[in-house]
Amino acid sequence: MPHPSNGTKLDCPVHLVLSYIGSKWAILILQELFQGSRRTNEFLSALPGISTKTLTARLRELESYGLVKRTVFPEVPPRVEYSLTAKGREVQPIMAALNQVGQHWLTHRPSDSRSDAPGKRPTTLYGPRRR
Repeated sequence: MPHPSNGTKLDCPVHLVLSYIGSKWAILILQELFQGSRRTNEFLSALPGISTKTLTARLRELESYGLVKRTVFPEVPPRVEYSLTAKGREVQPIMAALNQVGQHWLTHRPSDSRSDAPGKRPTTLYGPRRR
C-alpha cells in the first residue's frame, strides 16, 4: 500500500489518490460498486476482458486501501460480496467529474482520420468500454 513520505510524489494529494485508484481496472471496478454491492461473477460479466486473477488482485488492493469492503456470508458454498466503504464513496465525485469531461470531449472532438475520430469508439488504458 502506498504511504506518503517526505520527498516523494505521494506528498502530492493528486498523486496519492491516483496511486490508490490509478491501477488498471480499479476505476471500472469502483464504477460498478457505485451501483451497489457486487459478487465476483457480476464483476466478470460487467468487465469483459478482466481475468479472475486480476479482479481478485485489484479487489484486494482496493480493500487494503480502505476503499472496498469484503463481506463473507457463512453459507455453503460461501458467498462473498464487495461494497464501497465511506472512503470509497468519496471517489464518486471524482468519477462524476471525469465522466462530465469525457462526455464533453466525446461531443467536441475534432474531425480527422485518427482512431479517435467521431463515430469510432475510443480505446482507453482500460480497453474499449462495452455495454
